[in-house]
Amino acid sequence: MPNVVAIVGKPNVGKSTLFNRLVGGRVAIVDSIAGVTRDRHYGKTDWNGKEFTVIDTGGYIFGSDDIFESEIRKQVEIAIEEATVLLFVVDVSDGVTEFDKEVAKLIRKKKKEVLLVANKVDNSERIAYSAEFYTLGLGEVHCISAISGSGTGDLLDEVVKKLPEDTAVEMEDLPKIAIVGRPNVGKSSLTNALLGAERNIVTNVAGTTRDTIHTRYTSFGLDFWLIDTAGIRKKAKVSENLEFYSVMRSIKAIEDCDVAILMIDATLGFESQDQAIFSLAEKNKKGIVIVVNKWDLVEKSSNTAKEFEAAIRERIAPFRDVPIVFTSATEKQRILKSIEVAIQVYKNKIFRIPTSKLNDFFLPLIDNFGPPAIKGKFVKIKYVTMLKIKTPTIVFFCNLPQYLNDPYKRFLENKLRENFPFSGVPLTLAFRKKS
Repeated sequence: MPNVVAIVGKPNVGKSTLFNRLVGGRVAIVDSIAGVTRDRHYGKTDWNGKEFTVIDTGGYIFGSDDIFESEIRKQVEIAIEEATVLLFVVDVSDGVTEFDKEVAKLIRKKKKEVLLVANKVDNSERIAYSAEFYTLGLGEVHCISAISGSGTGDLLDEVVKKLPEDTAVEMEDLPKIAIVGRPNVGKSSLTNALLGAERNIVTNVAGTTRDTIHTRYTSFGLDFWLIDTAGIRKKAKVSENLEFYSVMRSIKAIEDCDVAILMIDATLGFESQDQAIFSLAEKNKKGIVIVVNKWDLVEKSSNTAKEFEAAIRERIAPFRDVPIVFTSATEKQRILKSIEVAIQVYKNKIFRIPTSKLNDFFLPLIDNFGPPAIKGKFVKIKYVTMLKIKTPTIVFFCNLPQYLNDPYKRFLENKLRENFPFSGVPLTLAFRKKS
């Protein structure tokens, strides 16, 4: 699982430009989550064989004259708490500011791995100016120009030197299930209900980053790794700006799991941040189960559950084929069912269809309901196979793949889901040319 490199600094020093330079076109998780973390950016990259997640913590001031406005402080404190390595970006044209001194003071207190980055150094004269930043007491100043890319290769060399070696413990090949969601939806209650009263739990295995814990669960005939994002351990001083913090943890947990249990609050419904976390899991091709918690607090009529479920499926379209379980973690209602459903989704995720069976199913279907002609071009699908990779991927070989439209592709996926067990699993349908 990747380490986290967080870019911090005051507004307008070039943090986002540096972020874009580091991740290029490889924003693998989310480009931007509107309304969730004030449009913070997350991306995945690698350098010299080491993969890591890059977070641009942004910078904003709500009309305050305060040199270290409270909202920015929250973002910086959380980034410092979470990051494996910090890139503290300063602007050589501004010199050392009071804001820079405050950030440096925070970083020194935490004793984090940090690289001090002087940006906008695009000539030899500015290299000389950068010497001023040694007064911050954070060691060597790394001069770059994020716009031109000058110095960024050397900076990345230094970043990977500070990243710890992969210390992941070899674990048995068991399902890895993560409980993710917004703050205060009941993740801790579900985790504690699963782990608190049980005695058949063996060995905590720390993951490759310092705040993801894998706990092996072996009760009720189940055997899986539970990835904690909830309350097995409490973090100090992260009570503020929980949205930003929860998304950071969700990203890391989703990257590392096979199945994500997305827990939502029944009293609030399926909100924008729930949808953003769902998208994270879908884009990362993880199995997904939606658990509607606090269902005991909802006033019900005969159709309440059906209507609630329909509303969720409308929000997550077009990927509607996701199990939805209604629970109350505090009342211990249907807790075990949520885990059993997650295990079934894991089995769906590793399910493979033999090539002969795929062709026996699809080719007659395609003969009867072929793709529509587009611009006088007729597409003929000749052969179907399933790749032997982790993410369920079906490849259709045809003469003119460029003329297959999206509605027909959805038709094929829907037929696949109707006849094979892929509930909760994002599918990839690929179309390749075969003469």
